[in-house]
Amino acid sequence: MRNISDHELGNAIWHKSSYSEGGGGNCLEVTLSSSPHIPVRDSKNPLGPKLVFRAESWSLFIEDLKRA
Repeated sequence: MRNISDHELGNAIWHKSSYSEGGGGNCLEVTLSSSPHIPVRDSKNPLGPKLVFRAESWSLFIEDLKRA
């Protein structure tokens, strides 16, 4: 998996999970701007590290969550 730099994500539009707590607790953000890679970050630390998933792996993860 290649590394995606913060520079490449500079224009990314991040979307907060609808399951994130409203009080600023557990917040996950994802952007679809880097397809075929899906960067994910902690909204409390937007300049911190990002996890990067292959699009197919992310889709499988989301489908599995829907079944839970």
